Amino acid sequence: MAFLLIAAAIVLVVLILIVRRASGTLATRQGKVLALVVLGLLPMIWLGGTMKYTDAAMKKVDFCVRCHSMVPYGESLHADDDWALSAVHFQNNLVDREKACYVCHTSYVAFGGLKAKLRGLRHVQAHYLGGHEGEIELYEPYINTDCLHCHGVARSFLEGGGHQGFMDELRSGETSCLECHDEAHYFEDEDA
Repeated sequence: MAFLLIAAAIVLVVLILIVRRASGTLATRQGKVLALVVLGLLPMIWLGGTMKYTDAAMKKVDFCVRCHSMVPYGESLHADDDWALSAVHFQNNLVDREKACYVCHTSYVAFGGLKAKLRGLRHVQAHYLGGHEGEIELYEPYINTDCLHCHGVARSFLEGGGHQGFMDELRSGETSCLECHDEAHYFEDEDA
C-alpha cells in the first residue's frame, strides 16, 4: 500500500511539472481537464489512500506501543498472569492479536472507532506536547458495553462464570465489569 501511495505521489509531481511547463496548454479544453485531474482528482485519491492506510495502521498493537510510555501496556499482553484481562484475552486468542489494543479500547457505538482513534491522538499529543503526568489513565470510565460487545453473546459467558445473577446490572452499567475483573493490565513492577 505504501508503495502505491509513493507511486501516486511521483505521478502527481510529474503531471504538475507537465502542466506548469505547458502553461499555454491550460487555455485548451484538454489542458483544463489535465489540470483538474492533476490538481483535483489525484490529490483526493492520494488523500483517500493515505487515510485508509493510516486507519489500518492505527488499529495495530505495534502502532500503540511505539510511544515508550505505552510499552508496559504492550508487555502486559504477554504477562504470565491468569487474571490480567489483557493477557488472558491476548494469549488465548480471544481478540485479534494484531489489533488487541483497538479491539478492547473501541466503544462499539456510532463513531466508536473514530472516537478511539481521536483518544489515541490525544495520547500522542499529551506525550509529545506535555500534559502527561505520572500514570496513564483512561479519559473516561471503561463502559460495560465494550466488554459485552463480545462477551454478551458468548455462551460461555452467559451460562458460566457467575454472571447470570446480575446480567441486567451489567447491561445497564449499574455494576461495572471492572468491579470483579479489576486488573486490566499487569505490570512487573507492581510486585516489587
